[in-house]
Amino acid sequence: MSGTPLKDRATVTDGRAAGRTVTTPVSRMAALARAELTLLGRSRSTLITAVFMPLVLPVSLAPVIEDMNAEDSGLGVGEVLLPAAIGFSLLFGVYAALSAIYTARREELVLKRLRTGELRDAEILAGSALPVLATGLAQSLVLVAGATVLLDVPAPVAPHLAVLGLLSGLVMCAAFAAVTATVTRSVESAQVTTAPMVLVSMIGSGLAVPLELLPDRLAAVCELLPLSPVILLVRGGWTGDLSAYEVLRALAIALAWTLPAVFAVRRWFRWDPRR
Repeated sequence: MSGTPLKDRATVTDGRAAGRTVTTPVSRMAALARAELTLLGRSRSTLITAVFMPLVLPVSLAPVIEDMNAEDSGLGVGEVLLPAAIGFSLLFGVYAALSAIYTARREELVLKRLRTGELRDAEILAGSALPVLATGLAQSLVLVAGATVLLDVPAPVAPHLAVLGLLSGLVMCAAFAAVTATVTRSVESAQVTTAPMVLVSMIGSGLAVPLELLPDRLAAVCELLPLSPVILLVRGGWTGDLSAYEVLRALAIALAWTLPAVFAVRRWFRWDPRR
């Protein structure tokens, strides 16, 4: 019988398999995240939006908060400013920056080329988002440390609530960024398409004005906005005055915004340039 013996064939097959690089979803996303981090460092506009604006805006907001007499509602300046600062980090450092990144990578055909490899769609989006999410998390930690030192903010009474609020905000803003990138034609127009979410959240989610200072009916409506449960949970981490019902309600509102956003990304996200 001619040809390669069965034993030799098995040896050749095993050798080829041994020489083949085996990748996992984690390793693929980590490699993509490293490449994205390099690109993030080279983009000055995105770097300013993601890093510097969230740190500068809360400083400019401090005199306004001091004039609000938030103490009448049982809130100190630090308890108002710190959640607002974290909210700014989520809006500008994660949502706005990631919307521009997704749009830029799509228009440059980067996302389309990545889909031809081993990366799955969810891995591409998650890997591209990891550097921005890590930046948002690091900024939040810096803001907490700064507020503790400069504003004499005490240690959180219920830190698990602050962690829940921050993590839910990171996931929500990443999902919203992908949705916004779907309808954004260019990086320049991302400043326009992200404006509604940013403005509504700044005005109605307790960043500029705590909901406790608003009329009851208006506050009840504002509590249903996307970023409102995040700010509520983060602030509740320091005040410790949230009941179990209020915590569950805040998480339910956050999920009610996040899950449809994830579905919209899976259904309508555009991988080809909008030309």
